[in-house]
Formats: sequence, structure tokens, C-alpha cells
Amino acid sequence: MQGLEVTVLLGLTILTGALLAPRLRLALPLVLVILGLALGFVPALREIQLPPETVLLLFLPVMLFWESLTTSLRAIRRDFRYILPMSTLLVVASAFAVAGIGILFGLPWETALILGAAVAPPDATAVAALGRLLPRRMFMKLKAESLTNDGTALVLYAIGISLAVGGHVTPLSVTWSVIVSYGGGIAAGVAVAALAFLLLRAVSSTIVINTTLLLVPFVAFLLAEVIGASGVLAVVVAGVIIAYVSPTVTTAQSRRQAESAWPFGVFLLNGALFVLIGLEVQYVVHQISAGAIGRLVLVTLVVWIALLVVRYLFQWLSVPFYQRTGPRPPRGVRARSRVLSTFAGMRGAVSLAIALSVPAGAVAGGALDGRDEIVFVTAGVILLSLLVQGTLLPAIVRWARIPADQGEVEEYELAERAISGAALSALDDLAVRHEISDEVRDRIRFEGYQMLEYTNARTLAREQALVDAEVRALDEMLGQPDPLAAGTQPEEEASGSEGIGSDGSASDSSGSDGMGGEPIDAGADGSTSGSAPRRTLIEGATLQMIATSEDVDLLQRSPLIRHEEFTRLKLALLDRKREVLLGLRRSGTVDDLVVRRISARLDLEQLRLQGLEEFD
Repeated sequence: MQGLEVTVLLGLTILTGALLAPRLRLALPLVLVILGLALGFVPALREIQLPPETVLLLFLPVMLFWESLTTSLRAIRRDFRYILPMSTLLVVASAFAVAGIGILFGLPWETALILGAAVAPPDATAVAALGRLLPRRMFMKLKAESLTNDGTALVLYAIGISLAVGGHVTPLSVTWSVIVSYGGGIAAGVAVAALAFLLLRAVSSTIVINTTLLLVPFVAFLLAEVIGASGVLAVVVAGVIIAYVSPTVTTAQSRRQAESAWPFGVFLLNGALFVLIGLEVQYVVHQISAGAIGRLVLVTLVVWIALLVVRYLFQWLSVPFYQRTGPRPPRGVRARSRVLSTFAGMRGAVSLAIALSVPAGAVAGGALDGRDEIVFVTAGVILLSLLVQGTLLPAIVRWARIPADQGEVEEYELAERAISGAALSALDDLAVRHEISDEVRDRIRFEGYQMLEYTNARTLAREQALVDAEVRALDEMLGQPDPLAAGTQPEEEASGSEGIGSDGSASDSSGSDGMGGEPIDAGADGSTSGSAPRRTLIEGATLQMIATSEDVDLLQRSPLIRHEEFTRLKLALLDRKREVLLGLRRSGTVDDLVVRRISARLDLEQLRLQGLEEFD
């Protein structure tokens, strides 16, 4: 098939999956894999191949960079003692366990080791697509593990290839490979991120900023590959650094554009990849003899079970070495958490890329057999992890009954109160510095206090809802339902919420024009009563003339001047809020993802004030 036909087919399949997934109540990746399997029954479609360089150079850099941008650096530092062994020792243990199973089923030692390297690492894109039902901290730990474990898997893959073609592997060479893979990948990521930082700091164009960000993952991956290091790790390191420095070197316009474009692009690439996985399974099945398929299906099933068992046992055995923060959870919760984490570790794009990278037939230095078996088992393990683990994950989450983590919500509310309070404290100084009239300053102060009261009321309402839920649960446990809880709802706090719109802005109940002018009386037809200049202003016919007309007293401050002052002071307050917010992040008081959420809201408010004409 031609490239355009393949593109249209993939697009239609993704659209079909997006329409069917909500109706079938299945995760979209599962539906896309099933659709890919169905398309594979058509011989012409089955011939669509997925070159390994396509996954490595097109799919992975973009998807991993986005996942890195949305990963919490504080969570990585906090759970580093968990992430490090899970991304190194667990990968090695899983690879050798799979290699042992492969040998038992007749695979050569070298081929079995390559297979183990391919299926050992859980994949970040699969985890991100299917793991958002997990508790927040567990999801971030699993995501960080998945972003950093590929370096270990690629080292094992290189060792297996070297052994398969008759190369000589020594402990010194293995150690050097690990150093180059991890050290080189980290160095490449840091170098590319530093260059991007210098460029971003010198430009302000939205197009230039986002083009630079788009090139970062590809350049980092390429640089790492040139020096023989882990391109995946280079992309992840560059992404984490860019995520941390982005608020200081990008603009509100560029961030909002990126927040819209990147998720959509990653969605399309992710969807196309899951469809192609289904097609690849069909292709490999038709390339292997019927007699060997039964044995390979059994190998696939045993390997998949072994990966789950090894992951569970490794977590259980390494518990004494984890750094604990906060109160120790009950024994039952810890056991259920390990089961949940085990099923959440799914395989995906990286495993398929490693398997497809295995050379076919003769290579330099010798011959390599068993590529079809490696691809078949790897694709089968990916399919099982997506279809079985992904399908069971919601039920396992409900069974695990992990206590709800309110930490992120509490940090969000704390940050909102802190930046609002800091802005109000700096209001008088900013008004003097920017030559703002008392009228505009007082209006903004009133809005600020209303928003602060609304935030406080929302926090109290959430805490009261938690208390009410605990009381109802206790009543149900005791068999004595609360008669009041059944027929009444807690009345919403009115304090601070009056006059607040859905976007958190304060409404003016006096009926004024919103600029501190005289009240406007609206008739039934929407017309207003008042002076002739006021009617002309509302109709919008001669807005500029009103400010300079001879009928207007030039000693009074015009609406244009008040609006300009209002905008100038609000933008200064937004800058102050961002300063305080980044200070809370530096001190570790709030998480990176909380900062990202609040920054997005501040960016939207800035764009609303400046208007679309500010876009370059």
C-alpha cells in the first residue's frame, strides 16, 4: 500500500476506535489493538510493516518527551530509592528469568537473552495510556520507572546481539556498556537541554519557541545514538530539565499552544502504534509455520506469567530497602498495592522496537537465528499485557481499595491561597509602581479578596464532604444509616462565592459596566438607559471618539484609561503570582504537576487580558 493510503487507514482506524471505546467501556488502546488484529485478516493490510527505525526515531522521541514533560521531578527525587532498583535490577532479573524459560523451550541462549531484554522493561506510553486509574503516587513511580528502565534493557540487548554473532563479552565490557549507555544518555540529554535553554531565553516568538521544543527530543536521541548511548534516556533527561525551566524561558502564548498541540500529536502517534502492534502480530503469525505457533503461544503465555511473578517477588523482597515517608500503611494495603503495581507494569513500544531491531539472517561477524520467534513472543506479551492486564486493571484498582490520596488537592489549594495572598500583599506597591488609580486598585483588591474567600470556602467544603463520607460509611458499617444524610445535602458555603463566575472571576452585582462607572439599566430588549455618550459606548459605534469627544469631560478618567490601568495591574499581579508559585516549587512545598496546573490557569488569564492580537 502507498503511504497516503496507509495514513488514511490509520486515521480512520483511530477515529473508529475513539468512537467505539466509550460505548464498549474499554480503554482506547485495547480497542485499537483489537482493530489492528481485525485489519490483519486482510492480506494486503497485513503487509504493512513497522520498520524499527520508525518506532525508534519517530514514535518514541515524541511520546517519551511528552511523558517526561508531564512527570513530577519532586516525585522522582522522593521515590528515587524505589525507582533505581526497579529500573535496573528488576529489568536484569526479568530478562534472565525470560531467558531461562526460552532455553527450557529450546531457544538458543543468545536468542533467549535478546528476548528477555525485549520484554523486560515496562513501557512509559502504555503505562500512561492505561495507568491513570492508579493512585497518584503509584502512577508517578511507575511512570518514572518506565521512563528510565530502557537503558538497562538496551545494554542487555547489545550483549545478546554480541553473543549471538560470536562476539566476546567480558565483565569489563559489560560495565563499560552500562556506563556509556547511562552516562552518555544523561550527558546528551543535559547538553541538548542546556542548548535549548540558551536559545529559548533569547527568543520570544511563539513559533520559534515551539519549534525548538519539537526538535529537542529528536536532537537528544540522535546525539545519544551517535555516541553509542541510550537515546531513550537522553530524551527523558532533556524532557525533565525542559519541564523544570520552561516557565522561566517560554511565554504564555507558546505554553498554551504547546499544551494544545502536543497531547493531540501524541494521541495520534500512540493510536497509530497500537493499531500497528495488532497488524504486526498478524504478520508474524502468518510468517511462522502452523506447527511452531502452538509452541510459541505456550512460550508467550509462560513468559508473560513469569514477568508478573518476578515483578511481584522483586517488590516483596526489596521492601526493606525502600525509604519510607509518612505513616506506614497497614499490611493488607501494602500487599494489595504490590499486586496493583504488578498488573500496572505493561509492555509496549520499546519492547516492540527492540524486537524489530533484531537483524534478520546473517550479520557482520556471524549469523543470527530466531528473529521471528523473538518478534512473535514479544508481540504476544505486549498483546497480553494490554488486553488482559489493561482490562483487569480497573477491577484490580477497586479491589485494592487504596486509600484516596488528597495530597495533590491539598497542595493545589495551598498554592492558590499562597499566590492570592502574596498578590494582595503586593497590590499597593504594584499600583504605585505602575501609576494605577485608586479606583482601579480598589476594584482589583475587592476581586482578590472575593477569590481568596472562595478558595477558602472550597477547601472547607471539600474537607466537610470527606467527613460526611466517613460518617456515612461508618453508619452503613454499623447498620444505622444517618437519617439526615439520606434526605439532605450539605448547603454550599456562600462565603466568598457570591459574585464569582465559573472561571473564578468576580462579577459586579451593582449592574455597572465592569469598569467602575455608573450603573446601567437594561431594558427588556437589551437596550440601556443613561446618557447619550453612554449609549453610544455600549453600541460600540464610536469607542475611540468617546474618549476624545468634546462632550466628555477630559478631567475625568475615560473607560479606555481605566481598562488600560486594569490590564496593566492585573498582568503585574500575575507576574507576582508566578514568582511565588515557582518559589513554592523550589522549596518542595508543592509538586511540579500542581505548578503546571496553576500555571496553565494563569496563562489563560493573561491571554484573556492581552487578547488574541498579542499572538505573534
